[in-house]
Amino acid sequence: MPRGGAARLLARGLWGAAELVVTLGLVLLLLVAHQLWWTNREARAEAGRTVQSLQREWDEAPAAEDTAPDGSPRPSGTGRAPAPSPAAIAPPDPATGPPPARAAPRWDQAYAVLRIPRIGLTAPVAEGVSKGGVLDRGYVGHYTRTAQAGRAGNFALAGHRNTHGEPFRRIDRLRRGDRITVETRDAVYTYTVGKRLARTAPSDSGVIAPVPRSNVTPSVGYSAPGYYLTLTTCTPEFSSRFRLVVWAELTAMRPR
Repeated sequence: MPRGGAARLLARGLWGAAELVVTLGLVLLLLVAHQLWWTNREARAEAGRTVQSLQREWDEAPAAEDTAPDGSPRPSGTGRAPAPSPAAIAPPDPATGPPPARAAPRWDQAYAVLRIPRIGLTAPVAEGVSKGGVLDRGYVGHYTRTAQAGRAGNFALAGHRNTHGEPFRRIDRLRRGDRITVETRDAVYTYTVGKRLARTAPSDSGVIAPVPRSNVTPSVGYSAPGYYLTLTTCTPEFSSRFRLVVWAELTAMRPR
């Protein structure tokens, strides 16, 4: 083959390879944009709609009973229990406890709203920690075998730190004394941040135990029964190698 023909074939080959590299680069860029921007946009929009839907449902729902717990008539037209006394906003007493428990939420059902003012977070809480049904929708997921909000034990939650709404992106900024609220159909529970675990193994089940304490770092955690809230997410950012954990304790509650 003449040298000119060989040169032309080489040039075409190099040009084709360059086009392939550029195409692959664009595809990769689109995938990154989808993960870092589009999934956040869609998940945050859905999570916001879910919060609004829950609030409307709770505000419009009639009172469950026409009488108060002591059998006396409720004030007409309120649709709610009377305002709580100062004693009613204290943490639940083990002898009396929080409002009566409702039936367990259905799998993937959003049933509460989590608010963390420090990081500007408002997100729905759903039952379970499945990716497709809960976490990838921008929701915070409840570990099903842990306590419910306001109950004795450990109300343990998980959320994405990156992509799909990333509700727990900034929980590393939480500090001792920060407030976290969990609102349900029946009550609003306020937890106060007490401890953190900057890094532990994904298999460290002790962090969501009824009395939370790390199995990997036993010096970190609690030693007595109580009313706990646990937040878990992946760390470092854009990696699922370890888990970041924030613990809080129930410090107040009030009926809605």
